[in-house]
Amino acid sequence: MRDGSVPLVRELVLVGGGHAHALVLKRWGMRPVPGVRVTLVNPGPSAPYTGMLPGHVAGHYPREALEIDLVRLARFAGARLVLGAVDLIDPVARRVSVPGRAPLAYDLLSIDIGITSEMGDLPGFAEHGVAAKPLGAFADRWAAFCEGEGPSRIAVIGGGIAGVELSMAMAERMRGLGRAAEVCVIDRGAVLGGHPARGRLIAAMEGYGITRIEGAAPLRVGASAVHLEGGRVIEADLVVGAAGAVPHGWLADCGMEMRDGYMVVDDQLRSVSHPEIYGAGDCVYLSHAPRPKAGVFAVRAAPVLAWNLRADLVGAQRRRFAPQRDFLKLVSLGGKSALAEKAGFVVAGPAMWRWKDRIDARFMEGLRDLPAMTGPRAPDGAAKGVASEMAGPAPCGGCGAKLGAGALTGVLGGRPGDDAAVLEVGGARQVISTDHLRGFAEDPALVARVAAIHALGDIWAMGARPQAAVASVILPRMAARMQGAWLDEVMAAAGAVFAAEGVAVVGGHSSMGSEVTIGFTVTGLLDQEPVTLAGARPGDALILTKGIGTGVVLAGEMRMLATGAEVAAAWTRMGQAQGGAAAILAPVAHAMTDVTGFGLAGHLGNICAASGVGAEVDLAEVPVLAGALRLSGLGVRSTLWGQNRAALGERVAVPEGALGDLVFDPQTAGGLLAAVPEERAETVVAALIEVGFDAAQIGVVTEGPGIVFS
Repeated sequence: MRDGSVPLVRELVLVGGGHAHALVLKRWGMRPVPGVRVTLVNPGPSAPYTGMLPGHVAGHYPREALEIDLVRLARFAGARLVLGAVDLIDPVARRVSVPGRAPLAYDLLSIDIGITSEMGDLPGFAEHGVAAKPLGAFADRWAAFCEGEGPSRIAVIGGGIAGVELSMAMAERMRGLGRAAEVCVIDRGAVLGGHPARGRLIAAMEGYGITRIEGAAPLRVGASAVHLEGGRVIEADLVVGAAGAVPHGWLADCGMEMRDGYMVVDDQLRSVSHPEIYGAGDCVYLSHAPRPKAGVFAVRAAPVLAWNLRADLVGAQRRRFAPQRDFLKLVSLGGKSALAEKAGFVVAGPAMWRWKDRIDARFMEGLRDLPAMTGPRAPDGAAKGVASEMAGPAPCGGCGAKLGAGALTGVLGGRPGDDAAVLEVGGARQVISTDHLRGFAEDPALVARVAAIHALGDIWAMGARPQAAVASVILPRMAARMQGAWLDEVMAAAGAVFAAEGVAVVGGHSSMGSEVTIGFTVTGLLDQEPVTLAGARPGDALILTKGIGTGVVLAGEMRMLATGAEVAAAWTRMGQAQGGAAAILAPVAHAMTDVTGFGLAGHLGNICAASGVGAEVDLAEVPVLAGALRLSGLGVRSTLWGQNRAALGERVAVPEGALGDLVFDPQTAGGLLAAVPEERAETVVAALIEVGFDAAQIGVVTEGPGIVFS
């Protein structure tokens, strides 16, 4: 998290998680510019290192080996990560459009989105083929294909280096799996035409029995074949597009000066038409030194890009980017062998593969081996006890930041209160509750969405129909001109949640503070008797609608121990509204609550205490978020975990171990926990799963007062 004592005055937005931006983030984390908020926008939580793609396809590397973890890099840099695909940039208004959220304002922008192998103009390709870039869809499709059995037929469209490398890698993988393979490379011209190492590469292809189909342009792709000019049909179970990667189409619609779909930049990597916009990598055209598309130029541009962005922000002198005229090209040959070429000189063999492997491993290690993040030290002359309170991991956000049950017991008179208060208003019954969250991520829009869902949880748990909301928003200190855009993002995100539930946002209050804190007071109308904590009966089935583990995943993200995929999955589940689940559960539930800060054990304990019953829970049936069990096993704990464990004392029996520890994990926007008649449980769980919840029957209500997890 950034230093809240320094006001924010500038917005730097990085569009795309390409190699240059990944290296910029690392440099920024080591030397940030105070007063600047950095935003990275990328479709997913990771970005591929394309140099290792052929090795992954051939089976030499697992997928995670070539993924650059953008969540971890963003945490290191103190940047916010927005998961989404940009579809437009307005250089006049200085806004970036990401579907599904308010536009992102910028003072300085950089673009590093690479290129794509999508073949939108080839009929049938979108339905039946898969592009080699971007990696995600291709890697998923390839993994599924490798799980098949029997002979395989693979067609690669595109006879350049990318297509040839992939064809040999796929042939190698099929050979390793013991599957006969017919692999062909299709090109409208000559395969590897004009390449200085063409003869050596063609010989390597022939060693795998790969067929070359030259001088034949594809006309369309069918479910099991590629149809070529002249009527020839190539049978194929998998069709891969690698024919001359092209720029992303939306970039040409943004108003910057372009050349053949690529943004034109000068020798300082600035747009020649909009100098507040920078660019690097394959998506730009270097007007001062045109070069072929290759990842090496993005890597070499990164130090200059990082320097120039900083220079513009602090008022320093920019530097010039001078790319080398030629560069070493290392081409994988399928197995653990590679070909090296520079200036027409060619060497091939296993030694070249080992060289390439070392280069790739060194690059990835540089992005994974991040310096340890240290917390603030106690000031000189501080009172005894300050240093110990400040030691260890930083305090958690979300519900992990709430006060413990022990602190609240006296306020509540020693008994658990219902999720919301019931008011009688003119013959109508209304429920009201309030909730707020300390920021658990650098993106206030994400925090706002989750905070809205979190607040509505109390209304849903009471079986009420959400009615109205009042917002309470605390933003960090910033320049006055920035406040409106921040607030727009917050209210657009929360407003989308409320609008979907028919909730009117009727007002609110805002102020500045040291960090983002967002909350809502919400009301709901009761069309039936409220579903309270009291009412659970022995024999009832206990149903949970969401997996547990948000606290440990968020704590793991803060310590850079959670993977980007794990964090993104947790964000998605936290951002899942539960109106649909409440509609299924409320008509049949004897008791219900939402699982939040006190964890599964604490909120189940509240139901049991209010109902005068006990419970037995089968830990094997409790849904768990991806990564939560791994992180728990590493000893990662949310700030509130210890207090949650201590508050239950001897009332609960839990086996030792990582899974048992998760029942005390504080949840943010956690699932609904309901006690329903046992005979209805199977039908209810099936209905919840049908509408998209990770629901499960996790246990039963018992006569005794104790709670047993086993």
